[in-house]
Amino acid sequence: MAGQSARTAPVSEPAAPARRSKISPEREREFFAAVLDQLREHGYESVTMEGVAARVRCGKSTLYRQWGSKPRFVAAALRSERCPRFAGIDTGSLAGDLRAAAHAAGTESCDDTRLLHALGHTTLQDHELQRALCEALVEPELAALDAMLARAEARGEIGAAHPAAEYVAALLFGVTRVRPQLEGRFADPAYLIGLVDAVILPAFGLAVPPRPAADGASPAP
Repeated sequence: MAGQSARTAPVSEPAAPARRSKISPEREREFFAAVLDQLREHGYESVTMEGVAARVRCGKSTLYRQWGSKPRFVAAALRSERCPRFAGIDTGSLAGDLRAAAHAAGTESCDDTRLLHALGHTTLQDHELQRALCEALVEPELAALDAMLARAEARGEIGAAHPAAEYVAALLFGVTRVRPQLEGRFADPAYLIGLVDAVILPAFGLAVPPRPAADGASPAP
């Protein structure tokens, strides 16, 4: 009818976002450990949400509700591993710092190298995974190495902007990854400490001091 006010259609409420399940920190660590173990053992392509769910005895819907997809789940697991091995190293000399860093890198070389190989090709295609891998395994160590070199420069052990400084990280990380392919063995502490003494310290023009009796270096596997 003319003059009758038009009835306003009810406005629908926006859909509430899906709520994530509450998972305890201990259970979350269990999930992350399971997916990282699967990666190291079988490679990225073989990892499935179903397989991880079976390993940790939960429904796969729990994993999907929490992380949404396999790449996000793997990225979260990688970020959970962010535990800088070189953090806190400060022996008072560049030789001591680099040897301690080499020992730390060699101690975990097996797990880290398997993880890098498992994700190597995939990270070229998935930016989020590449970012997570860098945040977990690379950036913290680069920052610690930069700090070691800065302290050595401040002490006058090496000159400012020494050309060898640019290659320290590439040598330590590159050898760690490539030795299994060249020799079929991981770069253990003894091997990496030898690299420091034979290559890195001489590149800085530093004398190689005697190794302490208790370096903790283990024989190559």
